[in-house]
Amino acid sequence: MATSEDFPRAARLLRPAEFARVYAARRSAASGPLVVYAAVRTDPDGRPRLGLSVSRRIGNAVIRNRWKRTLREAFRHVQGDLDPQCDYIIVVRSGLPGTGHDNAVRTQRMIVDLAARTASGGGRQR
Repeated sequence: MATSEDFPRAARLLRPAEFARVYAARRSAASGPLVVYAAVRTDPDGRPRLGLSVSRRIGNAVIRNRWKRTLREAFRHVQGDLDPQCDYIIVVRSGLPGTGHDNAVRTQRMIVDLAARTASGGGRQR
């Protein structure tokens, strides 16, 4: 049974076509080092899905993987607060991921805020 704390493969965007569809929706919001893109799915399965984009510009593999772990963990904790009809892509623009509980809570709040702005149409539409 799936709980709000798990993160199976079905909850992730994996294919380039899935990423292209979310980017094509042109709904985004940015804050600090993160940009969140969102798109409504045509085949909702009851939970939001996440895609991550962490460029080599951000740093070496250790730093990029630390970002991905941090963002997956934050998304895991807040996925119940997000629109289950949407797919989200989080793009890291710059910086190092923070450490500690305070940073984790700050990252979770940032994801929820940015996701709400994009899903509700409050984000930037290009």
